[in-house]
Amino acid sequence: MFSYTTIFSYTTIGLIAGFISMISFTPQVYKTWKMKSAKDVSIQMFVLYTTSTLLWVIYGIITKQFAIYGFNTIVLFLSITQVILKIKYDSEDRKRAKKS
Repeated sequence: MFSYTTIFSYTTIGLIAGFISMISFTPQVYKTWKMKSAKDVSIQMFVLYTTSTLLWVIYGIITKQFAIYGFNTIVLFLSITQVILKIKYDSEDRKRAKKS
């Protein structure tokens, strides 16, 4: 049997893990936005990561685990933002290259 202390510990670990996942993703999105360049970012990796995160959100909602769906929802929006920035800045880079 699990005690409330054990459940609290599991929940705490899940919340801390989710928070760290969320904040660890933020610098990449910020750097891409600030530098207006995503040339070193792999679009394939971010599309796969976005898909994975979406599935984690769905899983968290189905199992009613906030630590999973709460933070992963934020990470999902960050990863979608990164994919959009990658597409936008790569397109701008191609346009600049054609003009040169």
